[in-house]
Order: sequence, then C-alpha cells, then structure tokens
Amino acid sequence: MEDIIDFRSDTVTQPTAGMLATMMQAKVGDDVYEEDPTVKELEKKLASMFGMEAGLFCPSGTMTNQIAIKCFTQPMDEVICDQTAHVYRYEVGGIAFHSQASVRLLHGERGIITPEMIIPEINEDNIHYPDSSLVVLENTVNKGGGACYTLAQIAPISELCKASGLKLHLDGARLFNALVATGDSAADYGKYFDGISICLSKGLGAPVGSVLLGSAETIRKAIKIRKLFGGGMRQSGFLAAAGIYALDHHVDRLAEDHKHAADLESALLKTDYVHHVMPVETNIVIFKVKAGYTAKGVIAALKEQGILCGATGIDTVRFVTHLGISGEMIARAIKQIGVLQPERI
Repeated sequence: MEDIIDFRSDTVTQPTAGMLATMMQAKVGDDVYEEDPTVKELEKKLASMFGMEAGLFCPSGTMTNQIAIKCFTQPMDEVICDQTAHVYRYEVGGIAFHSQASVRLLHGERGIITPEMIIPEINEDNIHYPDSSLVVLENTVNKGGGACYTLAQIAPISELCKASGLKLHLDGARLFNALVATGDSAADYGKYFDGISICLSKGLGAPVGSVLLGSAETIRKAIKIRKLFGGGMRQSGFLAAAGIYALDHHVDRLAEDHKHAADLESALLKTDYVHHVMPVETNIVIFKVKAGYTAKGVIAALKEQGILCGATGIDTVRFVTHLGISGEMIARAIKQIGVLQPERI
C-alpha cells in the first residue's frame, strides 16, 4: 500500500535525519535553573531575528499565547481579537481561566482585522465596562485559510494600540509562512509588538516547542508564569536544538509547501463537489463543499484513497501542506481529488 498522505495539519511532521542528529548532539543543562546552553541559544537567536530583547522556550504555542495574555492583562480586563482567533477558539477558554479577562470579538475579513474595526471596541473608562488592555493578532490566520497580515497592515494597528495604551500580541504560530509569502522582514516585527509567539512544531518541522518573545521585563515575568503553568522543563536543550536546526534549514523550503497548496487549490476548483476555495496564500487550503455534500462525506471518501484531512465546519474541509508531503504525494492527491465521488446526502 502506498504511503498515507496526511493533510490534517502541519503538526504531524516528523523530525528529519539531520534534525535528529543535531538533537542527539545538543549540549544541555537544567533550564529551570537557566543553565541549558542550547535553550539560551534558541531564545537569543529568535529574539535577535525579530528585533526583540528576550525569549522564553515553552512546550507549546498555546502556552506562549496564554502566558503573554496573562503578562499583558489584569483580571477584569478585556482582550480584543478576531472571532476566529486561535487564542479564543482553540485554547480551551484559557483567557477566562488563566487571566480572568473577557474577550471582545471582531469580524475581520478571513480573520484579518483593521484599526477601523478596533477603534469602536475600545472601552471608555466606565465602571460598567472591562478595561480594554490587549489586542491579539494571528499570522497566518488558521481559520482564514492561511491569510497573511503584512507589516503595512500591522503598523497602523500598532500605532493605535500605543496611542490608546493597549498592548499588542502576535500569535505567530505560522509566522514564517507569512514572512515567506509576503517578503516582509522578521527584524521589523519587534517595532510593532509587545509579545510574539513563534511556533516551531508546525511548518518548521520541530517535534515540540514555541518561543515567546518580548522585552526583558516581560520575559522575566513570563518565566514565573511558565513555572506556574507547569511549563518549566529541565534538559530541554534536546528539543531546543530541533528548533535551531529548523530555523537554519526549514524556512526557505516553506515556499514549496505554498506551491503544493496552490496546486491543490487548482485541482479542487475543477471538481463538481467543491463550491469554492478560500484564496490560498500559504500552506492552508480550506474549501466549502456544494449543497448535497458534507465535509464528513468528502473526508471519508478521501480517507478510503489514503488521504487524510480535517473538517473546519459541517461543509468545510481543510488541507495543510508541510515538509512531510512530497511532490509525488501532491500528484497522487490531485489525481484522487479529480476522480473522487463523495457520498451525497
């Protein structure tokens, strides 16, 4: 049987041989004592890349996001974000649980919000209202089909936040995909954000880990919150080494994932069961099935052909390309997409 083609997420990647070799050679120490040299190298490397003062290595992007939100809010504050935001939809209500903050939801275009949307949602000083204290952006936008913010879009949001006394955090789970797609400079990001979460275990292909970037003061506070959340790791340099390898070897190749996603988009648009496909910018392909079909039915039919993917709604399906997907796999998937006959309802 041919290999399974797994489009469910870019989190399913396996470490490459070169990454595994680098991990096994890592110099390590006790990171809770701040003595792991490889963790320090990773944190310093990413902070320097994005023009930030410091970084903190954590087990997951959910943790880095929730630590940042706790750093930048107080109980009874309010967080402003898009209604599709990962921090709101997919982090188990962590904003309420960890930070005791409420959420003001915006309805951006494919998850992209603008200053004009934010301005009327900033609360005035009134005893009836929570204090608006933080805006969170997501780049790329998962639920938006991998839609990208450019720095030109981010800059006015940052200016508004500074003028309004709000902090600005970036959920950069797939930020390197956005950088490859837009050509923007990573070094410029530090000008605009108080916190940036960088995930290493998606398109970059590391097995575990995210890094929170911020000011030295923010990261000192974040270290204690990480400990509170149970995220203090010991000889985590073995994992950090994978992140360093990914940054050195797996960034430019993200363009290949983007091309594969665009090829899938073209194939899907030619079928008689797809209503439309969200414009593909990076490595995420989300499509809506036509009336008479269901996402569940399409997913089941693809699974029978050895192709795994996931639903984002009752009539929407998501493919995510990654380093575990070869050109040959894309060709096979496109062939099956073209002849697929999903069950109708």
